[in-house]
Amino acid sequence: MIARILYRNNVEIVLNYVLGKVDNTILGFQNTYSDTDTNTKFFGRVLYYLGNRHESEKRYVHASLNLPRGEQLDNADFFELSKAYMNHMGYGEQPYMVVRHHDTKHEHVHIVSTTIKEDCLQINLSNDFRRNVATQKYLEKQFGLSPSPEKRAERKLPLNAKPEFRHEDINGVRYYIQDILNNTLQKYKVKDFNELSHLLEKHHIQVKTVNHSGRVGVSYGIEVQDGYRSRFINGYTVHPQLSGPKLQKVFEHNQSSKLLPMVKKRLEKQLRTTYGLFRTINPEHLPDILRSHQNLDCRLAYDAQGQVVDFSIYDKTGYVLKSGDIAIDIGILQNPRLFESEYTQMYAESEQLELELQRCIKEAYRSSYQDSWNRTLFSEHIEKMSIKIIVTEMARSERFKFIKKYLHTDNRNLGNLIQAQFDIIKDKLYGTESIREEGELQVKAGLIIQAIDQQLFDIPEQREVLFELMHSLGANYYNGILTFADSYRHKVELDIGHESLPNQKEFYASPGFIRENQKVVDGLLNDKTAKEIGLMPTSIFLPLMFPNLYGAMAPLYRERFERLALKAYHKYAERIQVSFEKSPNDYMEFFNAKGFYFEKQEGKLCIGSIYSKYPVSVPLAQKTQTYLESLSNLNKTLDNQVKILDDIRTDGRDNLKNLWSGYLLERGQYKKAAYLFVLDGVRPNLPMKIVEHHMENGFKETLVAVSKKQIDARRARLIKRGVFALGNLLGGKNAKEEEVFNGFKDELTDYSKYKGRGLSI
Repeated sequence: MIARILYRNNVEIVLNYVLGKVDNTILGFQNTYSDTDTNTKFFGRVLYYLGNRHESEKRYVHASLNLPRGEQLDNADFFELSKAYMNHMGYGEQPYMVVRHHDTKHEHVHIVSTTIKEDCLQINLSNDFRRNVATQKYLEKQFGLSPSPEKRAERKLPLNAKPEFRHEDINGVRYYIQDILNNTLQKYKVKDFNELSHLLEKHHIQVKTVNHSGRVGVSYGIEVQDGYRSRFINGYTVHPQLSGPKLQKVFEHNQSSKLLPMVKKRLEKQLRTTYGLFRTINPEHLPDILRSHQNLDCRLAYDAQGQVVDFSIYDKTGYVLKSGDIAIDIGILQNPRLFESEYTQMYAESEQLELELQRCIKEAYRSSYQDSWNRTLFSEHIEKMSIKIIVTEMARSERFKFIKKYLHTDNRNLGNLIQAQFDIIKDKLYGTESIREEGELQVKAGLIIQAIDQQLFDIPEQREVLFELMHSLGANYYNGILTFADSYRHKVELDIGHESLPNQKEFYASPGFIRENQKVVDGLLNDKTAKEIGLMPTSIFLPLMFPNLYGAMAPLYRERFERLALKAYHKYAERIQVSFEKSPNDYMEFFNAKGFYFEKQEGKLCIGSIYSKYPVSVPLAQKTQTYLESLSNLNKTLDNQVKILDDIRTDGRDNLKNLWSGYLLERGQYKKAAYLFVLDGVRPNLPMKIVEHHMENGFKETLVAVSKKQIDARRARLIKRGVFALGNLLGGKNAKEEEVFNGFKDELTDYSKYKGRGLSI
């Protein structure tokens, strides 16, 4: 199912469209004098009366619920689906009408209502589009409908099929044009009407412009399947924002943007870099070359004889630029020597190829280091890696595959080219990394001195936690010398006085947590802002990883850390729960289930945490506060938090381990979460509906697999029976037969899982 919600400032146009279809069925009304027999003219007057009590441009709501082709619901079920949708979206008490249309190959209904309430206030529309998606997913499960596509690309309108409209269906034409133009103007930074006309061709929309004494007018028409071409509709009639003068302002803004010159300069550099790699290029190969080498979307332009004469770049910024827009001498016709051949051949002797091979070697060193699970320094890894291992790693990279595809040479010659660059890059990279590592160790030493001088820890505990501090920074200390924890290659003198440190026991901290902890210590000691520190959501788990360190931290520093970490985690949690959140009530319930609570302080809503040592809280953004305040029972919901949090404490889940387990689930690290659950009985602090989603998505099977391998037969049988609620699997801890996995130790050292996922830890 796909649910769409739009807002209008004129209800008459919406009603004319919804009721104007020849083949339509009114399924019912809500919150009028009759659910089935309400007069449509009377209903229209009610909405008009309510809507005109407010000046908002979003006075009326027009929603549609669309089933996939081949799926059907009878009228009664479709009406129930519509009512459930409106209730979840906050329109349950508003007057609305549900009309079913039968003019397309997919079954769908239209719902018309108003956003203005009887008290003249507007329904809170914050986060409405993301709540629309969450409601859609929820109702798909409830009514047994096929899920909607997850990716935007899968939801694109068909490009080749011409739209079907009856000759008199001018409203259908207008709404189709409106939707396509809105999507186009959002996706692309259009610069003029010619470019807009070109972008709309694939949707069978034609654009006509006329100049009235310097004022540009625009009209739109559609070519439909039966050969009929709709009459051209004035742009202002389609929508006031799509009139000629309004669009002209949009075009002028896009043309004068400071971003455009930078985009042109970047594209010119990328194109010249690519040209420098090749002796000749078959123009037909140019799109593949630019996509592989520069990740650019290139589309060719042909003349009447079918010859390639130009190309356009559809940039990620939204700009569409022809070659002449980027640089006058960079087009295909302007470079005949490069594009005259039908054979594409890379220039083996070019300086640019040498640079590309050097980049391949550098990337191979870094990827082999990340995949090696090696605890040595990168400089040590560089020193011991042979050319054979690096070449094997290079062969797996997309950059190297691109070079091999167009270089057209044998392995021997290619090997000689790599050999010529290998020693150069190895020495250069080794020297650069050695200098960087030495500087990093100096920074760690400076932070330790600062921590002592500024009394980061409570006296007399400060000396006792220095060992934990050093190891939390990834360093070792002995006899006045500081080294990296995993290497003695670099040494820095460190004078911390004559008091001896405690015996150094074996201590492990993952690189990800060490980096995050160093950011925290640096930020606290140097009074940096949250933006300057740039904490990740995982910072909230640092007291779990370094309990002695954060337990001894002075109250002033600890409180500031907890406030910063809470803010970082809250921002992450808001984003991660978007696809499940249907209402402000859901927003609060989800955070409560994780162990967070909301409270009012000086008239503002703030969020706090049961995991904090001190009662710190962070004020919510104004938009979020307005969103939550739209709850009619907000005070009651705030009061109900007490029982939810008490239940968490009673269950023994008021521990950062439980929040960490939930974090692993959210990140799709099911195996790690399963080991924590099975071996340590750590139940994830997550809302049950989100846990159920992960159970259906593979966590249940992972629990079964882990239980078979690691725990006693009785518990294995329980899991194999498919017990759904995690609460039924809780019990006392069993003795570990072997520690094959440590969820806290390994989570942030598996670099392979971060590739392509946008994670920086």
